[in-house]
Amino acid sequence: MSKTPSYWNKAKKYLSKKDKIMSSLIKKYKSPSEIVLTSRKDVFFSLCKSIIGQQISVAAANSVFLKFKKKCKNKINAKTVSKLSTIQLKSCGLSRQKVKGIKSLAQKILSKEFNPRLISKMSDEDAIIYLSQLRQIGRWSAEMILLFTYNRPNIWPIQDIGLLRAISKNFNKKYLPPESYVKYLNKKFSPYCSVATWYLWRSIDPEPIQY
Repeated sequence: MSKTPSYWNKAKKYLSKKDKIMSSLIKKYKSPSEIVLTSRKDVFFSLCKSIIGQQISVAAANSVFLKFKKKCKNKINAKTVSKLSTIQLKSCGLSRQKVKGIKSLAQKILSKEFNPRLISKMSDEDAIIYLSQLRQIGRWSAEMILLFTYNRPNIWPIQDIGLLRAISKNFNKKYLPPESYVKYLNKKFSPYCSVATWYLWRSIDPEPIQY
């Protein structure tokens, strides 16, 4: 895992001044061993985890991922995955569509049709469009990659159910919160929406999320 993003402490101070509720969340989840956003810096690993976790519970996703990891003999990379058959991947508990997504990803990385190194030079929106061209990767998955793998500071994933639930809970809004209010918070928390998202997630889930 990488170190805490360089902007983290600056972002906490900025958000604490901007908003009382965010300030209280930042204080609440502070501890001597504060858990913050980290990254494996391994986009293939994270994309596989994202595809596996789609439309199933966290517990189910973890179970399938462990089987997938074992099938890869703990070497989750494009070369290893490309050698696995559809039957081997399905035996991990993956649907046909997810198998196609993971095999397509491996092939595109090996052929250099998809080059993760280009992403660091792109704007957030361009990177989301680039990632979304991959099979089984939509806008939400692309945003998770930018937040967790690349540690981009200003990701505000408005399709994320957890974020919307946390906004409703902390800001006394009905569920789903009004789109106009979500946009207002986006503007208020910029340029550190990723950090705001992280603390809002923590407020509804004691287990920190990691891709």
